[in-house]
Amino acid sequence: MSGESGDSKMKQNDRRVYLIEKLLKENKTYANMSIPENEEKQKMLLRSLMNMRMPGTMDDAFLKIQDEYLQQVNTNKGIITLADLEEIQPDFYIWKGDITRLKVGAIVNAANSGMTGCYQPCHNCIDNCIHTYAGVQLRNYCNTMMQKQGHEEPTGQAKITPAFNLPCDYVIHTVGPIVQGKLTKQHEALLKSCYKSCLALAEEKGVESIAFCCISTGVFRFPNKRAAELAVQTAKQYKAENNTRMKVMFNVFKEEDEQIYKQLLR
Repeated sequence: MSGESGDSKMKQNDRRVYLIEKLLKENKTYANMSIPENEEKQKMLLRSLMNMRMPGTMDDAFLKIQDEYLQQVNTNKGIITLADLEEIQPDFYIWKGDITRLKVGAIVNAANSGMTGCYQPCHNCIDNCIHTYAGVQLRNYCNTMMQKQGHEEPTGQAKITPAFNLPCDYVIHTVGPIVQGKLTKQHEALLKSCYKSCLALAEEKGVESIAFCCISTGVFRFPNKRAAELAVQTAKQYKAENNTRMKVMFNVFKEEDEQIYKQLLR
């Protein structure tokens, strides 16, 4: 959230304090909490309150100011487009960095089976980051969607939602397999299904570019190299079978993953 200065800083400061006050008043547990003067602590508090907030309606005044605030935050982080990146192979790109900065057709969120985001304050998972910078509307939208479904999201499928305040057009949410113990063929089949489901849903919506995170790696314990191999293989196979020119980006956060994808695509 860097880059706030001059008049913009004053506007953003006012917006941030307003949002914090509204969220504190909404929850009786925190109603008497004082707001820190330090800017970074305010940002952490606002993010924490947004992360912990349960799905529920919010008045138009809050949403208007939240949207203004988040759009400025997202702009200040720096918007990245395909034109800013090297095309490693025809229609294939690698981006190391924050997926919420990407102005593409859709970004892929590694969701949990509840599909309403991460509720742990300021957690650094992709699910938390996407919901934070999209705004409270995303959790509400996902909650309505899941209530209609009536059950948790199965592993290997995907759902698409608006991106709200993010620079991309859509967010595609998928639940990857959790590896407990030895990696199995079933784990691999489910991960491939995640990629296929996301690509099919993107194509159905007319999405021209999609950015995948490293689904199921990290806390879901899918081995990074094998996950990347399946991701590239599945995307190439899908594109060949469906004759689509959809641009595919592999978004990584770690140097290790960037090197793996570079080796696979070069």
